[in-house]
Amino acid sequence: MQHPKMKYTYVGIDSHKDTHTAVFLDCFFDKLGEIEFNNLPSEFGAFLSEAEKLRQDGTELLFGLEDTSCYGRSLMMFLKNNDQPVKHVNPLLVARERRNRNMLEKTDSVDAECAARVLLSKLGTLPDAAPEDEYWVLRTLVIRRDFIVRNNVALKNHLHDLLTQHYPNYRRFFHHIDCDSSLAFFYEYPSPSALERTTFEGLTALLWEHSRGQFGEKKAKQIWDSREDTAVPFQEVRDDAVRSTIRQLRFNLAELEQAEKSLATFLPTFETTLTTMNGISVIIASQLLSCIGDIKKFSTPAKLARYAGVAPVTYASGKNALQFANQRGNRELNSIFFKLALRLSFPSGKSGTVVNPFFYEYYNKKLSDGKTKRQALKCVQRRLVNIVWTMLTHGEEYVNPPTYEVEKKAVGA
Repeated sequence: MQHPKMKYTYVGIDSHKDTHTAVFLDCFFDKLGEIEFNNLPSEFGAFLSEAEKLRQDGTELLFGLEDTSCYGRSLMMFLKNNDQPVKHVNPLLVARERRNRNMLEKTDSVDAECAARVLLSKLGTLPDAAPEDEYWVLRTLVIRRDFIVRNNVALKNHLHDLLTQHYPNYRRFFHHIDCDSSLAFFYEYPSPSALERTTFEGLTALLWEHSRGQFGEKKAKQIWDSREDTAVPFQEVRDDAVRSTIRQLRFNLAELEQAEKSLATFLPTFETTLTTMNGISVIIASQLLSCIGDIKKFSTPAKLARYAGVAPVTYASGKNALQFANQRGNRELNSIFFKLALRLSFPSGKSGTVVNPFFYEYYNKKLSDGKTKRQALKCVQRRLVNIVWTMLTHGEEYVNPPTYEVEKKAVGA
């Protein structure tokens, strides 16, 4: 009787922006050949014809791709449309295979061969590659928003470096450097020398307009009285740099607003109930879905926890057994659950409002049981995984307990 693994010729593909590399193996891990081809849909047909020449008689081609959502997606779609079986090979498994073989080199050919070896050795456990167009689009929107956020952080840090030379104490009158009134003020008066060309009344009018009536004479007087002579050579050039940074930051903030509107418009496609939980916004729900994908891939909450790197890892020998935090798994998803655990476990705002009393009390109970803060947060993460899995699997809405404010302890009590 023929072994199931003898039915295929195994093709591991290492995908890149410009070219792909494919390595062919038989069921005994012997290399049959290698093909490098351009990442152009017009050349995929020629690749498939060449692949047929390397296929062993009596077998079918079985393709394994590391990347099925970025550079390799077009190839994956082409192969699926041509009735070719395609598996998704986790990049971590490929890296582990390379380490296990003690290979010093890392080339496209080596990675493709390692992908083929993983494809062969783990044939029964690798998932079929699936387009999942809605998750792919959501992932695109989430990555785009995160990219804009990172750019905004860099721009705000750069603007801070510029302004501290001109207004050393600017944080006394603007807590947020990117609010409308702050950007309007610094664009009009990038340095104290520019303030000399206006009047107190003009400064008051600018603040009143851009703060929508929140700031008036009191704020204007605070700024006016704190003026210092910080002029340096070529001050006009530095002023232009401030204005240029503010223009770019304003553009990015508008793009961020548009990106978040796109997410809010697209999220209802999934009919998810995640946003019914206080603390899970449209942004967080989108991030969770884009990392998890189709929840049907995880038959139990424990499998989702392992994928997110939340489940502990056990090291046992004889009668001794220790558990350690899992440093593997999807680190982005792990970070999302960690930030969500922080949001739900601690009072927020100046009023000390508890967003979710269940998790607040659960966290403090773990602390009273002798766990460290990090361990207690890990427990909260694990409970969150269970709840998110249930909501995604069964479409259940979350019933939020009533919020309340934590009584502030008196100083010295």
